[in-house]
Amino acid sequence: MRRGSMEFWPHRRAKKIMPRVRNWPNVAEPSFLGLVAFKAGMTHVGLIDDSEAASKGSEVIKPVTVLEFPRVYIYGIRFYSRKDLYQQPTTDLYVKELATKLGMKKSDNYTEKLADVKKDIGKITEVCALAFLDPSNLGFGNKKIMRFELQVGGKNLEEKIGFVEQWLGKEVKVKDMINEGDYLDVKSISKGKGWAGVIKRYGVARLMRKATQKIRHTGTMGAWHPPKVLYTIPQAGHMGYNYRTDFNKRVLKVGSSNDANTINVKGGYLRYGNVSNDYLLLQGSIPGVAKRLVRVQKAIRNKSAVKKPQLTYISTQSKQGAS
Repeated sequence: MRRGSMEFWPHRRAKKIMPRVRNWPNVAEPSFLGLVAFKAGMTHVGLIDDSEAASKGSEVIKPVTVLEFPRVYIYGIRFYSRKDLYQQPTTDLYVKELATKLGMKKSDNYTEKLADVKKDIGKITEVCALAFLDPSNLGFGNKKIMRFELQVGGKNLEEKIGFVEQWLGKEVKVKDMINEGDYLDVKSISKGKGWAGVIKRYGVARLMRKATQKIRHTGTMGAWHPPKVLYTIPQAGHMGYNYRTDFNKRVLKVGSSNDANTINVKGGYLRYGNVSNDYLLLQGSIPGVAKRLVRVQKAIRNKSAVKKPQLTYISTQSKQGAS
């Protein structure tokens, strides 16, 4: 019997700290389909159970993850045209006020470029918003500006272009995209655990020392033919720091910097500190450690009805004694 799950394969280290997004939901309403945040930590809340479980209508305790959002600005539009199986960016439009901060070369005639694209809109297959995050207002010292793309919802290309044009040079807030009770998909990078052997990495059985003179090894590296080691054979290697996605995480609270103190625990969140900006409380846990960058997007396969949760209290007990 083979050991080790093939569900998340290959077991390789993530290349970038910015989680990748391979699929976006189809949303007819013009809106941004995702944002970026930083994981602060976890606490627990009390809420009225609105599910169909036996505890319906009574108060239940749920663990929640706290996400803090940096300042996010829209600085351009990117158009994609499909050629064979690849997407080719055709043009970028940058806002002059943000060009210097991003270290870009200033160019003129932004309106004329956009007008040229609209004339040849038949070749365009997708429209995305170009955004960057500024984490300098967060409390843990990260000041690196990072660029990323945001997918836009809409019925057609003209509607998407008009929506992004309205946001050029403006800051995107959490409340502009997410409401309490919504379901989100969270993309993050799991905790890195360094080099690990086959027992920790795949859970293979320990060997009898008298039979093999080894204990924490694989019993066989495969059949004689084909004369090679297949990728399905458990081997030692790097463990953790992989791209992971958690589906359908329910939003229990959407908060701003004005009420951030109501969720800060005594002594601050472990290895993070206090939250002072816009934030979310997501039910359950998500991959990654504190201060890790995560991407949240509207749920791509949610079938649950959206109900606004009724919170009774938010725990602010100190987490310093937690293991």
